[in-house]
Parts: sequence; C-alpha cells; structure tokens
Amino acid sequence: MNVETLRWKGGIDGTLEMIDQTLLPTERVVLEFSCGQVEKVWEAIKKLRVRGAPAIGIAAGYGVCIGMQTVLDADKTTFFARFDEVTAYLATSRPTAVNLFWVLDRMKTLGDCLKRLENFDSRRAAQGLLDEARKIHEDDRAICHAIGDFGQALIPDGAGVLTHCNAGGLATSEYGTALSVFAKAFEAGKKIHVYADETRPLLQGARLTTWEMRERGIPVTLICDSMAAQVMREGKIQAVVVGADRITANGDTANKIGTYSVACLAYLHQIPFYVAAPKSTFDLTLSSGDQIPIEQRDPEEVTCGMGRRTAPDGIDVYNPAFDVTPARYIRGIITEKGVVSPVTEENIRKIF
Repeated sequence: MNVETLRWKGGIDGTLEMIDQTLLPTERVVLEFSCGQVEKVWEAIKKLRVRGAPAIGIAAGYGVCIGMQTVLDADKTTFFARFDEVTAYLATSRPTAVNLFWVLDRMKTLGDCLKRLENFDSRRAAQGLLDEARKIHEDDRAICHAIGDFGQALIPDGAGVLTHCNAGGLATSEYGTALSVFAKAFEAGKKIHVYADETRPLLQGARLTTWEMRERGIPVTLICDSMAAQVMREGKIQAVVVGADRITANGDTANKIGTYSVACLAYLHQIPFYVAAPKSTFDLTLSSGDQIPIEQRDPEEVTCGMGRRTAPDGIDVYNPAFDVTPARYIRGIITEKGVVSPVTEENIRKIF
C-alpha cells in the first residue's frame, strides 16, 4: 500500500488531515486541522506528530493555508499582516529541517506577487496559496518516485540494506526518499532484505520504518542501534541508505542522531553509504556541516522514553536530535536529478 501521511480536503476553507506518527504503530489516528488552527499545526511539527524533512515542509505549506482561514474576507493590509505573522510563526517550529524554510520561502515569494496585484481579492489570494501548497505536495510525489528509480539501480539483487530513522511515505508525500529506493528495488523484482535501526530515543525505525516495510510486503528485520556494527561484520549488509534533513554545499549531511555512527561503521566495513534526498534539502548558503543548527530536544525523550522512566530523576541529559555526517563518508547522494558521486561541492552545484 502507499502511505499518505498528509492530505488536504476541500477548498480554501477546507481541512488538513495528518496521521499522528507519535501513536504508530499501535494506533492509527488521523488529526484534522481547520478554522485557522495554525498553532495546532505548529505543535504537530514541534512534537513530531509529523516528521521527516519533506513532510514537515508540506505540512508548513498547508499550515499557511490553515492560518489564512481567519482572514478570507479581509482587506489587503489585514490579509498580508496575517500572512507575515503565520509564516514567521511556523518558521519557529523546528530549526534543522531546511525543507521547512524552503517551503515557507516559496509561499512568501508567491505572497509578494499577490501583494502587487491591483485588483486584490482575499479569497483569490487564499486560493493561490492553496494551489501552491498542493503543487509542492504533488511535486514531492514525483520527486520521491524519481529518487527511488535512480537509487534502486545502486542496490544489488539479494542485498541486505540498512537504514536509520524513517525516510518513507510517513516522512514525505507518499513513497519516501531512502525507503523509495527499497520500494522501487522490490517492485523491480530484486530480493532485498531491509535492516531497520530502532533509532533511539524516539524509535522512529522501530515504530515507523518497520511498519511501512511490512505494509509494502518488503522483508524487514529490526535491530537495536548498537547492533549495526555486528550485523555489518556478519556480512548481512551490502548497502546503507538514509534520508537527510539538511545538506550543505560541500555535501556534509545532517540526519537523525545516530546516522554519523552508521556512516563511520559503513566506511570501516567498506559498505557503500548513500543519502537519498531532494534538491530542496540542500542548503548552499552553508559551506559545511559545522554551520548546521542542531536542534536540542526535551531530556524526557531520553529519560522517559515511550512514557516509562528509565533513568534517575534529575540526571543530566544531552539530547541533540541530529548529527552531521561528513561528505567523505558518503558514497553518493541520490536526488531526483540523479546521483551525486563523488560527493564534492563541484558535483553538487552541477545539479542546481
């Protein structure tokens, strides 16, 4: 089956539907946002009810439309005052995923065009914003398929493939980035076996990636994060494919915490390590991964994972949500325009 984590229903006064990923795999709950509930969309992004760089971006695009529902009959000044307020507010939800800012910048560019119209009509402007959000959503579907097509060619028949966190349909519009590579390889008739890291502390691999693979009928085995080295040593892994939240001009890549460890292990065991991500995940304004802002999250995600305390009260906790893998450990970056390999600034700029 195809996983669809986000859906817009209706017109400019419609609703955004979202699968609450914090409750998977035991519960499948669909949240609804409407009537200007931009604060709830912000909360959903912040609390990881929606997660994955492309899905965060899509949610932000629709979040703008939700926020504008309070001014559908307003004058031009009031409309754009609200527009500036909504886009600035959504930008504060998560700092690392560049797709969030890419989508908001795209919506703001359209807003600037609408602002210059002489015969302004608030409902027509809101419709334009909704059309743009829908186009971003549809474009992501096509991008995911293209990434999968380019990536599956890199996966040998009979391969064991490792992934970290969740970069599937739940993290994008439908097929995913890293997981689209596996889905396309499987559809091409290749006998692959996916190994999914559990991905501490919030277990996105255990809760989400295994669920998606099972839904698609792809063989999958769950392993603890600390088991990756042993599984590689036993010869079970022939390739690693992960997603990304931000890629700098030199190819350094931020992804879920633990990715850097996997990349180092793959390099040591001479296993190709691939990053699958759309062009919108690249941030060419940053020259290296040292400049990527790393989100720090609530200590209770570590001390009270899944609602049960596993550490003493008051213990000091360090909980970065992401780490950065240097470009030298990445065999190739799989994009909708092809595979960047070797990963150099010169080759990255060619796809732009």
